[in-house]
Amino acid sequence: MFDTAIAGSLPKPDWLAETGKLWPQWRSEGAALAQAKLDATLLWIKLQEDAGLSVIGDGEQSRQHFVHGFLERVAGIDFEHKVEMGIRGDRYKAMVPQVVAAPALKGRVHAAEARFLRAHTQHPIKFTLPGPMTLVDTVADRHWGDRVRLAMAFAELLNQEALALQADGVDVVQFDEPAFNVFLDEAATWGVQALERAAAGLRCKTAVHICYGYGIQANIDWKQSLGQEWRQYERVFPALAASRIDQVSLECIHSRVPPELMALLAGKEVMVGVIDVASDAVETPEEVADTIGRALQFVPRDKLIACTNCGLAPMSRAVAEAKLRALAAGAALARERCARG
Repeated sequence: MFDTAIAGSLPKPDWLAETGKLWPQWRSEGAALAQAKLDATLLWIKLQEDAGLSVIGDGEQSRQHFVHGFLERVAGIDFEHKVEMGIRGDRYKAMVPQVVAAPALKGRVHAAEARFLRAHTQHPIKFTLPGPMTLVDTVADRHWGDRVRLAMAFAELLNQEALALQADGVDVVQFDEPAFNVFLDEAATWGVQALERAAAGLRCKTAVHICYGYGIQANIDWKQSLGQEWRQYERVFPALAASRIDQVSLECIHSRVPPELMALLAGKEVMVGVIDVASDAVETPEEVADTIGRALQFVPRDKLIACTNCGLAPMSRAVAEAKLRALAAGAALARERCARG
């Protein structure tokens, strides 16, 4: 019962990149940077294993940003002339690349880090990719001006990389779709359709991560505007329950998401966020186990995976390590409680 996993990102060591930032600058370049990225990946593989996690990720150590790390390997994307644009429903401004031609992969995107991850752990491994809708929301489209068409084009490219990741030995391919919590009606229609296209043909586990964002001030302020109940999931969960996606990752602890919304995911494995990424306060094992216990009212034991609410990239390494240990210890305590009846 209760596998444990991270949502995706982990803090980058200060010898690899700037710390505490979502778009950090690298400390080196060329061959030295490539080696440093793998060194950081190896560090976090070891720290996840030491913490007791059962599913291991690369911590996105080789990516400057979870979206741009994919787009950098896509032809038709102009990074030389970024423009400022409001993203996630104008929640905050970002400098984004422009789509200037039909997107096409330049080659493999994440072969090096996926194969490195597979070679350095015996645990099941998860690899994350940005979802099609979130990609659309993080670029300025100067080519088609059609969000649905662009999403489907990105879905085709994501599918190519996802199939290759499966061949690399990845056990779970996860697509990150924070945009699903913003564009609610579109998420339930063409958003899920594009997601399924991205996952087409995969025999490994497929997952989608839908959160309320990293623990940065813009996201914290946005959450305060959402009222006493956050019901965004209610719009997209039924569409996901009817989809071929295997796992759904959601925000839970210290959120205002009504836990009964998890019941809308009947038949799916649910990655329940039991670690808060918007606070440096480290959860106790009891808090984690209590959150799992509340989720068990709506999710069967064999379908529940304990996870982080979102990525830990902006946090300090020390806090992130402590939270990973709390995640594993809390899941172990929840198993004990279930065994006692």
